[in-house]
Amino acid sequence: MGIDRCFNVMDFRRIAKRRLPAPVFHYIDGGADDEWTMRRNTDAFNDYELQPAQLSDVGSIDTRSTLFGRPVDWPVMISPTGASKLFHADGEPAVAKAAETFGMPYSLSTVGTTSIEAIGGIGECPKVYQVYVFKDRGLTREFVERCKASHYTALCLTVDTPVAGNRERDNHYGMMASARPALRSVPSMLRHPGWLYRAVVRKDMELVNITSAENAPSFTDMGVMEFIDSQFDRSLTWKDVEWLADEWGGPLIIKGVQTVEDCRRAAESGATAVMLSNHGGRQLDGAPAPVDCIAKVADALRDRLEIICDGGVRRGSHVVRALALGANACGIGRAYLYPLAAGGQAGVERALGLLRDELRRTLALIGCDSVSKLGRQFVNRRS
Repeated sequence: MGIDRCFNVMDFRRIAKRRLPAPVFHYIDGGADDEWTMRRNTDAFNDYELQPAQLSDVGSIDTRSTLFGRPVDWPVMISPTGASKLFHADGEPAVAKAAETFGMPYSLSTVGTTSIEAIGGIGECPKVYQVYVFKDRGLTREFVERCKASHYTALCLTVDTPVAGNRERDNHYGMMASARPALRSVPSMLRHPGWLYRAVVRKDMELVNITSAENAPSFTDMGVMEFIDSQFDRSLTWKDVEWLADEWGGPLIIKGVQTVEDCRRAAESGATAVMLSNHGGRQLDGAPAPVDCIAKVADALRDRLEIICDGGVRRGSHVVRALALGANACGIGRAYLYPLAAGGQAGVERALGLLRDELRRTLALIGCDSVSKLGRQFVNRRS
């Protein structure tokens, strides 16, 4: 089956599984502990029924919105995910070009495999850089300055990684948990010689924004999870958010918050947006699904913060539910990573097209001709 026979986001998953070495596929596909939260992120959308307003004029559908002070063609953004060249040779640039085509924000991860500057030079779509606060504040400050020089729209601070989550699939398959893959994974990697060539000879998987920085920490002999535990600052507090807001001076997103109180603290500390997120179920297993957090946060803080639902989105109807509950936008991760692995930029563009078509179709079917008109009247939480 090729990407032309994919008709929803999860169709791409089957191709991705075939095209990737087992450790790499399970790195995309897995979550923490029992993976309950990862599954719940998507399943929770089913708790919200859509309530149509029939005989409404839906002769034209308007998906345009604004995010981070910039116009967007539809309220969906590419969430930051690490090391996209693990999944396809074209990596982050392929996704950024697809985002440009679809008029949506693109987010680059600190642990990406393409430089801040290279992504900054792709098109005019809003660019977001996802940053961690390292023990060495100078490294974080350097990232901020590079983003300013490359005209990024917003900075996104991830706050739910004081330690790496217990991603047991990675332990089983040896991906990212240690510097060397588990022996059982070697046959799978040998069946993908192109991937091995890119990883070993071309070194496509290098985390270039970290390795190119001044006084960059070395992690040659450790896995990424061990590196995270050794370099990310566990003593981070809201005072550090204030520091980062002052250093950046532009739209600042806090990613990984789930409660009204944390969102309020984010606003008080200088943030302009929050991503309601549990890291795709890859950190704390047992955390709530982002869609279940929207209503309370929106009721308390919609006038102070932009709210992004990040986690579990697989359908355009999921986006409609999130917006109706009070979100300003949705972020997608696996929904573009599976397509990237399946078909590079063409795969991502097909997936985004399917998702956008589903969004428009759902709006028409519920009798709402604009995303700006979505509200609680269109959703009902099942008891």
